Amino acid sequence: MDLRAELLKSIWYAFTALDVEKSGKVSKSQLKVLSHNLYTVLCIPHDPVALEEHFRDDDDGPVSSQGYMPYLNKYILDKVEEGAFVKENFDELCWTLTAKKNYKPDRNGNSVVSHQDAFKLWCLFNFLSEDKYPLVMVPDEVEYLLKKICTAMNVELNSCELDDYLSQEPQGQGGLTVWQFLDMVNSGRFLRGIEQEAVSMAIEEVYQEVIEDVLKQARSPHGYLWKKGQLRRNWSERWFTLKPSVLSYYMSEERKEKKGSITLDKHCCVEVLPDRDGKRCMFCVKTSSRTYEMSASDTRQRQEWTLAIQTAIRLQAEGKKSLHKDLKQKRREQREQREQRKAAKEEETQRLKQLQEEKERKLQELELLKEAQRQAEILLQEEEQRRRQQHEEMQRTLEIQLREAEQARASMQAEMVLKEAEAERQRKRILELEDMQERLQEALQQEVKARQDEEAVRYAQARLLAEEEEKLKQLMKLKEEQEEYIIKTQREKQVLKQEMENKNKCLEEAQKQLEEVRVNRQRVDQDVMAAQRKLRQASTNVKHWNVQMNRLMHPIGPGDKRTNVSGGGFTGYQPLLSQRDSSLK
Repeated sequence: MDLRAELLKSIWYAFTALDVEKSGKVSKSQLKVLSHNLYTVLCIPHDPVALEEHFRDDDDGPVSSQGYMPYLNKYILDKVEEGAFVKENFDELCWTLTAKKNYKPDRNGNSVVSHQDAFKLWCLFNFLSEDKYPLVMVPDEVEYLLKKICTAMNVELNSCELDDYLSQEPQGQGGLTVWQFLDMVNSGRFLRGIEQEAVSMAIEEVYQEVIEDVLKQARSPHGYLWKKGQLRRNWSERWFTLKPSVLSYYMSEERKEKKGSITLDKHCCVEVLPDRDGKRCMFCVKTSSRTYEMSASDTRQRQEWTLAIQTAIRLQAEGKKSLHKDLKQKRREQREQREQRKAAKEEETQRLKQLQEEKERKLQELELLKEAQRQAEILLQEEEQRRRQQHEEMQRTLEIQLREAEQARASMQAEMVLKEAEAERQRKRILELEDMQERLQEALQQEVKARQDEEAVRYAQARLLAEEEEKLKQLMKLKEEQEEYIIKTQREKQVLKQEMENKNKCLEEAQKQLEEVRVNRQRVDQDVMAAQRKLRQASTNVKHWNVQMNRLMHPIGPGDKRTNVSGGGFTGYQPLLSQRDSSLK
């Protein structure tokens, strides 16, 4: 977790504390005050021009967190330098803003932790919370923090009771908020019978270790280590504090007067020394420039210090700035792996369950198939029995039909002899009919030809009539024109006299043509009468052949008496011929 992310968590609490209406927006005046205070605690030069420019009054409405973030990133967080400010002062500013609104300790003074301890727990919560907003701390980190505090007091945490509490407490986003966490600590449920001072010391120790990266510090009453001087070579009692990059020592545990520090890097090492000069439990820290000799009160304290210094050197060699940040990342990775394993296990369980269900379904389908097979076998046997019975019945029926067919064949052979004789007589009669039909076809062709001639004469007559009518129309038109000319030429009689004579000549010619048309018409009428005489002659011939055909078409049965064909027979052709005569006419 980098510095920017740590600062944003505290600023998020300050921003939400200013959001009184819980609308996600804060007034610009409050954001100006907050920005000014952030400039101060982060030791950044104030830029009032940029502040006023960003929050100019062209829009008087409140600003959301998304609207404030560009300014916060550009003018504040981008200018922050690690080590140039005291982070505790920055956290106290944000805590002061958010605690007024959200932190509600017991009014009767029965709270387990003081206000200052609540601030430190708030800082610890921010450090261990997830990097998602709103900030929450997952149950594993809650248990880890409480265990650290209880370990600092040499008390064992009741994990079962904690699990019961977490199961009953409503958790948003998969964890506890900081205010739920502080209420849980203040309830005293997990710190029964422990004095407030002991709790405060434990919280301070955990705060020093986690927040201020103090890997190891001396503990009262045997918290001091003896250190050998470089120049005077005398032994002095000092209060030591170990951080990942430096081992500092002070005059007393209040850490007001710092006497010096030992810078640690990957080239340093720590070694155990034999007892000498009246000192025991000795060890030394070797740097590239000098060697620092120290003495602990007992072997256990020396082992703790040497292990802690070796841990700090290892962190420097690995390029890590904070032990607990590394541990937190490892715990997070372990949780993710645990979740992945849990999800994989659940998926495997679900898959096995599905396979079991599929297996049961397959077994049920197999049983159904077996039952269906049994039913099919029964039906097949019944069908085979029924088919066998039908086959026997069909065989008996076929035998009966075969005997009947034999009898029918014998009778048919006798009938065939008679039919052949009858067919011979019919063939002779057909030949006669075919001959008669040919003569009849010739008569019909002559009749058709006569009708075609009649139609041609009629067409010529109609054409002449049309020409006559056209000439009459032209004559009438000429007469009308003549009358018009006569009216017009009354005053111009002398001038138009020649034209009138021409018109008279045209009229005479038209009359002559009319006379010719009339003569042609008379000639056509004579042709029509001649065609009608031919048609009547052809009709008479057709009637004669019809009588002959009727006589020939009368069927002759075997043994029938000879009947007179003059009064009947071949009547079926009479309506057809009559119809043809009417159409030709």
